[in-house]
Amino acid sequence: MGINASYTSFVAVGDSFTEGMSDLLPDGSYRGWADLLAARLAAREPGFRYANLAVRGKLIGQIAEEQVPAAAAMGADVVTLVGGLNDALRPKVDMGRVRGHLEEAVGLLAPSCKTLVLMRSPGRNGPVMERFRPRMEELFGIVEELAARHGALVVDLYGAEVLGDQRMWDVDRLHLTAEGHRRVAEAVWQTLGLPAEDDWRAGLPPTVRPGWAVRRSQDIGFAREHLLPWIGRRLTGRSSGDGRPAKRPELAPYQAASGELSS
Repeated sequence: MGINASYTSFVAVGDSFTEGMSDLLPDGSYRGWADLLAARLAAREPGFRYANLAVRGKLIGQIAEEQVPAAAAMGADVVTLVGGLNDALRPKVDMGRVRGHLEEAVGLLAPSCKTLVLMRSPGRNGPVMERFRPRMEELFGIVEELAARHGALVVDLYGAEVLGDQRMWDVDRLHLTAEGHRRVAEAVWQTLGLPAEDDWRAGLPPTVRPGWAVRRSQDIGFAREHLLPWIGRRLTGRSSGDGRPAKRPELAPYQAASGELSS
């Protein structure tokens, strides 16, 4: 579609990335790229409807079982599906099962909507992610293959150097900052054929790197507050999203929260 494309409804499916962590609003809720995109689409289309079924911590099998059938039944113009990275970051993973769940999800969603959008998720630079990079790249290869087979669009966030910049990531080093989410929203917006607001791939200005002592202090704080609890959940099979409902479970007219339209 071109710049005059009309999208009247949008359903987002996935995990914490699509739920909006860590784009924190003053009331303690998370906004994120999907809400930002919905706000922009709603500004173009009276009566625009939006649902966000994503829940933090969900594996692709859970997304395929719990979210995808509901999303397919909504018959939206646009559906975004981002999942599988939580599986790839587990200590052990069967990538064949990940592929199977993704095939199931895409096979159900693609014919249910006008435009299905898949993503190659952004990857933060650093030693923790390096360990999992081969799995991530295998996952993104599956995504590309399924998109080609089903006529879905792919947003290549992984290939954008700026999204590997540590300044785009929250202190937990797993979730994007508000600026990161803003850029993802712009990337999806442009992929949908809508007029660019800016260059979402543009690099950040140079900065002075913190000294060794500051970096070590940051690493210790990160390990204590975020890495160890994350490893603990992976080893015990628990999830940060256990028992948590979707933030926008119904495809309903969209009203932006206060400040949500601002970038």
